[in-house]
Amino acid sequence: MRTRAVTPAQVSSQLVASLQVGADALGVMLEPAQITTLIDFIVLLERWNRAYNLTAVRDLAQMVPRHLLDSLSIVPFIRGEAVLDVGSGAGFPGLVLAVAMPHLQVTLLDPALKRTRFLAHAVRELAVPNVHVERARIEDFMPDRCFDTVTSRATVALDVLMQTTLSLLSGDGRLVAMLGKASTVHAVQILPPWDICIAPLKVPGLDVERHAAIVSRSI
Repeated sequence: MRTRAVTPAQVSSQLVASLQVGADALGVMLEPAQITTLIDFIVLLERWNRAYNLTAVRDLAQMVPRHLLDSLSIVPFIRGEAVLDVGSGAGFPGLVLAVAMPHLQVTLLDPALKRTRFLAHAVRELAVPNVHVERARIEDFMPDRCFDTVTSRATVALDVLMQTTLSLLSGDGRLVAMLGKASTVHAVQILPPWDICIAPLKVPGLDVERHAAIVSRSI
């Protein structure tokens, strides 16, 4: 018996359902338009990825948990409105947060031309007005304001990330660094006035260990 081919509409429906169920499990409320935008985003990424190798994840179904839901897992830790995403790569978590939390003003920072070209195209194509794309190394980045939250997903070692980003935080701002195993932060020296909290991230559809290191000033 010949196997019936899966149509693009069926694939889209499956992606939408997977994202909706996962977001609900995370306690992140998404409107239908936001879900559509996020699915359109990974479809656009999959298309660009064929030529520009922006992510090692090739399968759209795997992009939902490994990129979208992983990014949404830090929603509870975002503080304020001004957000800087360091080493945005293909837009995770920064662009996902901007879609899910439209009150944010998100700056996506990455040094690679191919990645910032994709991000700028995605912002225009998806009509995400609360995103600004900057091409620069974090060491060379000189913003005209401080940020309420700085995010980063496994770009550099946590101690290096702290050295280059803590000065960019507002008075009550925080750094939210997405990590794998919590043991990776044990050797990091935290000096006053900073404190660190390690929070486990339970990402639906992922069976790998995920954590967030949240660095903020001592109260």
